[in-house]
Amino acid sequence: MKLQYRLATESDLIEIVGMLSDDQLGAARENFQLPLPAAYLRAFEAIASDKQQELTVVELNTEIVATFQLSFIQYLTYQGGIRAQMEAVRVKASYRGKGVGKEIFYYAIQRARSKGAHLLQLTTDKKRPEAKKFYASLGFVDSHEGMKLHLK
Repeated sequence: MKLQYRLATESDLIEIVGMLSDDQLGAARENFQLPLPAAYLRAFEAIASDKQQELTVVELNTEIVATFQLSFIQYLTYQGGIRAQMEAVRVKASYRGKGVGKEIFYYAIQRARSKGAHLLQLTTDKKRPEAKKFYASLGFVDSHEGMKLHLK
């Protein structure tokens, strides 16, 4: 399997939002309709203009099969370290269970290292226990307890 990685373009938004909404949790929080709501384009433009953000699409034989976002956060701790945050990881339903996710994480780990990050972190919803097992199989450690406050 020869996956290709590239930064997303505006023309990829329908595919990306479609993948983000293609499960029970995503369907509840996304608004996948055509045309896409303007909020998605505004968010894409903000991400694309920020050099510390990488919204990536993954292709196999020119078909988009997955997406993820890497954010590089400069901070003072760890002697002025860079933390890579990985979010919105989605593999198209027809490609799940075929090793695409594992390859994506190998790529993301290398990408984070190449940007000087000392740590790659992610969050996963507690309603996705299979995802947590998958991340653990890749070496991620359940080291912290996260908390969120929804503001809307």
